[in-house]
Amino acid sequence: MDQLSLAFHALADPTRRAILMRLAKSDATVNELAEPFDLRLPTISKHLKVLQQASLVSQTREAQRRHCHLESGALKEVAEWVWNCRTHWEASFDRLDAFLNDIEAATKASKN
Repeated sequence: MDQLSLAFHALADPTRRAILMRLAKSDATVNELAEPFDLRLPTISKHLKVLQQASLVSQTREAQRRHCHLESGALKEVAEWVWNCRTHWEASFDRLDAFLNDIEAATKASKN
């Protein structure tokens, strides 16, 4: 799977998105990340593994603690992809809007 697909797969889960939002504020340990969830630590670790595979999160060890850090590079790639799609769809909608306005103007002109 390519990196963008891995990122979208990781972002598809609300728990993983919440973890990313928490890490956007500051680095955190796995235990700190698990606190707001009614999930066991192994489940949180599985979510973190998916986020790491997508290059969205990195971890460092300090004694028995694992500190998690948000990696912005993969998020930037996702944002750029979404921006390109948005630009495409906005241009398409603008053309559709212009076309509908032309039809409306032609209909009004033919009634007069």
